[in-house]
Amino acid sequence: MIKVVVCGACGRLGSTVCDVVSEQSDMTLAAGVEVQGHGEVGGRVHEAEVVDDLTKVVGSIDVAVDFTHPKAAAAHATICAEHGKAIVIGTTGLGDEEVKVVKKAAEKVPVVLSPNMSVGVNMLFRLADQLGRTIPDGFDVEIIEAHHKMKKDAPSGTAVKLGKILAEARGIKETIYGREGMIGERPESQLAIHTIRGGDIVGEHTLLFIGDGERFEVTHRAHSRRTFAAGVPHAVRFLVKAKAGLYDMIDVLGLRD
Repeated sequence: MIKVVVCGACGRLGSTVCDVVSEQSDMTLAAGVEVQGHGEVGGRVHEAEVVDDLTKVVGSIDVAVDFTHPKAAAAHATICAEHGKAIVIGTTGLGDEEVKVVKKAAEKVPVVLSPNMSVGVNMLFRLADQLGRTIPDGFDVEIIEAHHKMKKDAPSGTAVKLGKILAEARGIKETIYGREGMIGERPESQLAIHTIRGGDIVGEHTLLFIGDGERFEVTHRAHSRRTFAAGVPHAVRFLVKAKAGLYDMIDVLGLRD
C-alpha cells in the first residue's frame, strides 16, 4: 500500500483529495496536515490523524500531497527533500521564489508540480500547444477563466499556464491581465487573460482564437471539485516509480512528445 499524507487536508479541495485517496485500493491515507485554527488538528479524517506539522509524519509516508498555499507548499517540498519523500504539489499561485525552492527539492526527490490535476484540463494544456502551433497567423488569442468567489489568487494558475503554453507556441511577446481605459488598438503579438469571480463556479477555462469573420473557442468546465482531485492518484502512482526530478501532469498522463 502507498502511504499518503495530504497537506491542507481540511480545506475545500484538500478534503476532497482525502476522499479520493481513501477510495483507492492501493493507497492509504496515512495522515492529514493542517495549520492550527484551521480544520480539525488533533482530530481525524478518514481515520487518519490530523497534525499541525508535516515533519511529525513525513518519516512514515511514501508520498505527500500539497493543497495549501504557496509558502507552505515550498516549505513542504523542502521537508520532503530532506527526508527522501516524493511530493505532489497542486497548490496554485507559487511565485518565482517558491518555484525555485520546489526545483531545488526536485534535485533530490521526484516532484509533480501542476496547477491543475484534472485529466481534462491537462488534455486542454496539450490541445492548447497543438492549436497554438497549428492555427494560422492573423488570429488573436485570449483566455477567459472563471472561479468561485472564495478563490484567493487571480488569474488562476491554470490560466497562467495556458497563457505560457500559447505564448511559446505562437511566439507571443506580451501577456496582459484584463484591459482598462484608452488602450489603443490591440497589438498583434499580445495575449490577454481575463478573470471572473463569483458564486460557486467550480472552474471554467476558455481559449479564444479570434480571426476576421470567425472565432474558434475551446472550453473546459469542471462540475465538481472531484475533477481537480481525480488526477492525484495518477500522480502518486507515477511518483513512487519516478526518479528525482520535476514533473507535471503531462508527464504523469504520458502526453509528453
